[in-house]
Amino acid sequence: MATATQADFAPDTPHTLSVKGKEAIMDAVEDIVFGSIAGVAGKYIEYPFDTVKVRLQSQPDQLPLRYTGPLDCFKQSFRSDGIMGLYRGISAPLVGAALETSSLFFWERVARESLFAAGLYKREERLPLSALWLTGAISGAFTSLVLTPVELVKCKIQVPATASTDGMIHVAPKPLAVIRDVFRHQGLRGFWNGQLGTLIRETGGCAAWFGSKETVTLLFHRLNSRSSLTTPTPPPPPVTSNTPDLPPLPLYQQALAGASAGMSYNFLFFPADTIKSRMQTHVHVPGQGQPTFWKEGTAIWKAYGVKGLYRGCGITVARSAPSSAFIFIIFDALKGHFHAST
Repeated sequence: MATATQADFAPDTPHTLSVKGKEAIMDAVEDIVFGSIAGVAGKYIEYPFDTVKVRLQSQPDQLPLRYTGPLDCFKQSFRSDGIMGLYRGISAPLVGAALETSSLFFWERVARESLFAAGLYKREERLPLSALWLTGAISGAFTSLVLTPVELVKCKIQVPATASTDGMIHVAPKPLAVIRDVFRHQGLRGFWNGQLGTLIRETGGCAAWFGSKETVTLLFHRLNSRSSLTTPTPPPPPVTSNTPDLPPLPLYQQALAGASAGMSYNFLFFPADTIKSRMQTHVHVPGQGQPTFWKEGTAIWKAYGVKGLYRGCGITVARSAPSSAFIFIIFDALKGHFHAST
């Protein structure tokens, strides 16, 4: 009898631990693969708008503004290079989008598991929204280390140092040429120029990205529960990765939740992104150091005020809505259809 009781209350057996280990590995692989696919799809949607944003952000202070606004930048870029000019340099960002999105979902899961392992929350209970905002911030901090070199190459391709006499870019540098140039002049450390701006943007922005999506998802579930009058059911919990059995939201509600995430991410910390873009498109002069985050931010403030820090914000927020909606819809759909159960 004692033996039976001991067996009934025994903790995890080696077989149980093995199953949990396999599940954790499969979840991590799924985050990387599905996140990569979703990120690439989202990048194709947003990239032309991102090119316009970077060109608006990177206009030099000492010269008259080349573009009066997003529409003018679109017109000039299209007139000069056609639609392909707006996709200039997309090869590196496609890799970056796959790395960024897969890294975000992967590190968010790691952060969540860390909260469970530290005993702050119980695995069988739902994580509160505050914890999901925190795991998003942790995910963004780690992802910034991956993202800074990719964005540096992207920015230098979108806004190369040399332009023709009419102010338009007719020959775009190739990614490998940019990589060689950065390494030759600044070494390995040069690829992380602008890291502080990326860290601020990703830490705060990803807290908003994951947090806003989960918050809006929770609101929709509560709204749907109240409107369901035929079969009364208790209010559903928020959709999180540790409550996978909840029924999915209607597609338009998933899209709105994802769109709110992208808009929050881009608007809240946009000044940090502006400063980062200026730092990464700075023309390197031998013997002169790289501009610091504080010095570049001060220069923009003195020249244009708060408006300069938000140059290109409108178009960025607008393009982030459909892009982020697609990312979450694709990721959640892939998770729902291809999740490996052990």
